[in-house]
Amino acid sequence: MRIIESSNRRGINRLIERRQEVDPNLARRVTRIISTVRRSGDKALLRYAKQFDQLEKPVEVSPEELRTSLRSITPDLRSAMRTSATNIRKIARRQLPRTWRETVTQGVEIQQRVTPLSRVGCYVPAGRYPLPSSLLMTAIPAAVAGVPEVIVVCPRPDPTILAAAAIAKATKVFRLGGAHAIAALAYGTTTVPKVDKIVGPGNAYVATAKAQVSLDCPIDFYAGPTEIVVLTMAGNPAWIAADLIAQAEHDPDARSIVVTPNRSLAREITDHVKKQLPARGPALSSMRRFGTIVIVKSIDEAVGLVNKIAPEHLVCDRSDIARRTTRAGTILIGPYGAQAAGDYATGSNHVLPTGGAAQFRGGLSASDFVHIHSVQRISRKGLSTLSPSIVSLAEAEGLTAHAESVKVRMARAKSGGRANRPIH
Repeated sequence: MRIIESSNRRGINRLIERRQEVDPNLARRVTRIISTVRRSGDKALLRYAKQFDQLEKPVEVSPEELRTSLRSITPDLRSAMRTSATNIRKIARRQLPRTWRETVTQGVEIQQRVTPLSRVGCYVPAGRYPLPSSLLMTAIPAAVAGVPEVIVVCPRPDPTILAAAAIAKATKVFRLGGAHAIAALAYGTTTVPKVDKIVGPGNAYVATAKAQVSLDCPIDFYAGPTEIVVLTMAGNPAWIAADLIAQAEHDPDARSIVVTPNRSLAREITDHVKKQLPARGPALSSMRRFGTIVIVKSIDEAVGLVNKIAPEHLVCDRSDIARRTTRAGTILIGPYGAQAAGDYATGSNHVLPTGGAAQFRGGLSASDFVHIHSVQRISRKGLSTLSPSIVSLAEAEGLTAHAESVKVRMARAKSGGRANRPIH
């Protein structure tokens, strides 16, 4: 783990910019897979599933298998999943936008209407270890939002994944992964229904496929390597080191960063990282390549840098400083704000923006699974009140037909004529 000064512009720019270059060869392979599935449907989908997912069982998991898997896991794990699910539901309910009505002026009423999407697809990775928490974090908010059909895809789902699907009450679960699974969700096949939105993390093939289908099927966001920033003044160095390594074990490309004005604390953190770091594995590779401590001159500089980085996870040891950090996927405050708590059990969603995307959005929430639109009710009196403003603005923009569409109504109203149909 390296220590750099905030005056090191080259090093700081690497932390802020972190462009996610897509391998052109990988992108071409993904394009070919998507177009083949889109053209040939189940025939191509099942061929890819056998080639890439080693599919041997039926592609769709039966309801009985879900129930059996839920019974087969240990009581402790079952209890842990249910605790997590309960907390995710509690937070998701608070995240839902509300329907409302507002009278702008007499005769003009605006309504916000909130309706759930009809069908969503949740991608659940299956890499070195199963990730049942990712299933809970994606499927449960969709169900809370009122989505009638929640489709889960996962290559080689083990009993823990299937148990999580049962707890989340997923509608259908398919043994599918990679770009072919994303293509099936985006465009539909005979077996896999087309969805209104695709959410969930995945590898480079999945992320690239989501980006490529996003013009036809909305996605949550492009998921790059995971990241943590610890903004600390005088934290516990052993605990901070543990958080950094916990993040690094996700992926050799994971980024673990500390921002502090405390030079002696920085040295202590590096010492504890060396003691705690495993001798092999992704955490070792990640910390060697991307583990960084930035020494800043002041709290103001620290806050400014963190907001520029816009990290996926931010851990901050002081509430007053955390209030000033406005660009992060999620913020954990205080010495007991272990990132792992948010990953599994607090109810706050762990599907979060990476690569600086936290500059413009937060993590996945129930609001991602609804459609919000406005309804405008305008009476004769309401249009009459607003018509001078409407006509003036329309004529200023040179849109005379817009102005005329209001004038013709007002002329009819002045002559005592009636609208063709009443407004209900």
